[in-house]
Amino acid sequence: MTTNEQWINVCKPDDLIDNAGVCALINDNQQVALFSLPSQPERVFAITNYDPIGSANVLYRGIVGCQNGEPIVASPLYKQQYSLRTGKCIQEEAAVTCFKTRIAEGYVQIFRE
Repeated sequence: MTTNEQWINVCKPDDLIDNAGVCALINDNQQVALFSLPSQPERVFAITNYDPIGSANVLYRGIVGCQNGEPIVASPLYKQQYSLRTGKCIQEEAAVTCFKTRIAEGYVQIFRE
């Protein structure tokens, strides 16, 4: 991982798996779940890997899909679904942090806030 102003180089696009998640560390020890969804205009989504309902770092292992056009990931623990655009849980009052992403300069980048 290297830093380019506010954008952090996390991995190469080929490191991602289409329609699945991978986990990466940013900001010295923060786990981020990255998802490559080729059918979505944004293609790459990043959220915190921590499932606040299951209290575990597991979201990158979730099943991805769409609900009413919204890209989501279902936690592998209790199956709550989180929007990959907003981080909000669809079934309960909970949320995860979303990160801006882009593919630039040959890297998948996350915006450091």
